[in-house]
Amino acid sequence: MNSYYAFIKAVETGSFTKAAQELGYTQSAISQMVHSLEEELSTTLILRSRKGITLTPDGEEFLPYIKNICNSHRELIEKLKEVEGLQSGLIRIGTFSSVACHWLPGLIKNFKEQYPAVHFELHQGNYTDISNWIKEGSVDFGFVNPKAVSNLTTTPLQEDEMLAVLPVDHPLAAHSKILLEELTNGPYILLDEGEISEPLTIFKQNNFEPNIQYRVHDAYWIMSMIEQGLGISILPKLVLNRCPYTLVTKVISPAIVRTISLAYKDKRVLPIASRYFIDFIIERYSKNEPL
Repeated sequence: MNSYYAFIKAVETGSFTKAAQELGYTQSAISQMVHSLEEELSTTLILRSRKGITLTPDGEEFLPYIKNICNSHRELIEKLKEVEGLQSGLIRIGTFSSVACHWLPGLIKNFKEQYPAVHFELHQGNYTDISNWIKEGSVDFGFVNPKAVSNLTTTPLQEDEMLAVLPVDHPLAAHSKILLEELTNGPYILLDEGEISEPLTIFKQNNFEPNIQYRVHDAYWIMSMIEQGLGISILPKLVLNRCPYTLVTKVISPAIVRTISLAYKDKRVLPIASRYFIDFIIERYSKNEPL
């Protein structure tokens, strides 16, 4: 390939000497490489004179093909670098518990079937934690509610309805649907997700105030507390899909929905493995496959 690059650089600079300076060779080495290419193609590509070099008619004909070969070679080298990155890459993700439990295991399994040498590092926290981790570079990207982040690029993935969660013997357990106002009466257990809480936002918009008795960071801990009759809560449907506790869940009016999104600073500067995994997640969602 060196002879191809030497030929193109000589044509671009109009001089073997200048081509040699830019490519880090001697002038005689550039001349020899171009001569080798001419022998390979059984023709004369360049005419040399005191004024410099000019292309022969055959040189004019071959030039675009040689450029295409060089461009394809560069793309091949870049792809090789990408593959090498995917053979030893580390993907650092900020996530909250429901995504960590119900989405990521399947996504990681499927991704590692294609790129088995990639490693993962998961950091679990609330929306605020994850946003800060992304900004400071502790993680490459994260799953968030886009309303809870700023100065980050977000890509929506899925809408997740939130449901009322009650003990089985609660008076509201027999209702087919629960009004938001009815959830202000009993002890309320708040899922603390950082600076933004979807339920508290809806309560405030409707001029209601729940009787918050507990602030808890983990949804599964809240479910255990509800099972013991310590209160009621509003939790995402995603985390309730495989609930290990004996509870009652009900639709709320008005409905409360959160958006689950990916968030990152600048995808272009992320490690290649993380960029591939982001695209993998988005492609999976675009095909409407279950995450």
